[in-house]
Amino acid sequence: MNNVEATFPVDSQLLMVLPRASASLRHPDAQPPILRSDADGYYLEMRVEADATEESELALTRRVPLDHLSAEAWEELKTEYAKLDWSVCATKGMSNGLENVQDRKIQRLFIALITFLNPRQVSIVLYLYKLAAEQGTGATVTFRSNDLLERLGYTRTKDGGFASKLRSQLHCDLVNLHRTELVLAQSFRNRDQNRAAKVMIKSVLRIKDYEIDHVPRDFDLVKAADYTYELADSYTLSLEFFDGPARTGDCVFFSTSFDITQKLGSNAKSDYKTKLLVYLASRMKWDRLQEGQFVSISKKYLFKNLDLFGSNSSRNNQIFWRTINTLKHDGYLLGAQELPGKNKTPTIQFQINLAKLKGA
Repeated sequence: MNNVEATFPVDSQLLMVLPRASASLRHPDAQPPILRSDADGYYLEMRVEADATEESELALTRRVPLDHLSAEAWEELKTEYAKLDWSVCATKGMSNGLENVQDRKIQRLFIALITFLNPRQVSIVLYLYKLAAEQGTGATVTFRSNDLLERLGYTRTKDGGFASKLRSQLHCDLVNLHRTELVLAQSFRNRDQNRAAKVMIKSVLRIKDYEIDHVPRDFDLVKAADYTYELADSYTLSLEFFDGPARTGDCVFFSTSFDITQKLGSNAKSDYKTKLLVYLASRMKWDRLQEGQFVSISKKYLFKNLDLFGSNSSRNNQIFWRTINTLKHDGYLLGAQELPGKNKTPTIQFQINLAKLKGA
């Protein structure tokens, strides 16, 4: 028998959309960002198309409403947009693709949309669900910024604070999660191509309030994310997908030992451990576990959702199995094996440690 560990619930609806909502620009189902206007306003959007061969590969759009934008500013944004080469962003990195865009706000808007729900942001979201369970205040969570930066594993400066770059990064992450909306079919679990689906529009979280300690200063939530390097001292926010096990019981329980520490000097996109763990949690809700703790997933879909692309299959395999071994070492997996699949596409069978990751 596995030892029972303390756990916290994360709503299954959120977990089921996370892998698609976080699709990178390199993802084969992702479309380059576009600018769109309608009667309700202006939007920066990125579409992830569905894959008809797999139920979990649903279609959705992530978008940033461009509130309070004048017609003149809209034309200026379209001019800057025309300078972008998305293929360069995908192959050579965001800094190269955006080097011709001079306006910091426009740069940060594009970066925010393209890197939305990177593994660092996903780790923050899961940590906030853990706080929600600890605080017992439903979907509302309050936290101190320095506490979260410490939990992320960052080193304090000599004065006891944190570097401005790290503080700015956290604020940008929170505002990005706050203002980026997900647009998808409300009944996405049971897709019916012949029926019109009701549309659901949700943010992952919404910032309700923030506080600045002691010294009065002119702090603006959006301005700080677009132009400056500021961070509020504490935030109160609501988890918008929050439903709670007491209401529906439809969730996945994560171990409270879940580690959100960021590796020093590494890029968030290289955190394959968090990507795989969240994808497994997602598939635990899309698929029924076999014999209680086994889930089988096509290697093709695993690689796509781990962002393992390119022609170097040997490198991709090394990263994949190294990631599995890390999750085994951390106790989330008891085992994993490669099995023959349909159409010569292998399947990976995972044995989940239900003491650390359990569906309800």
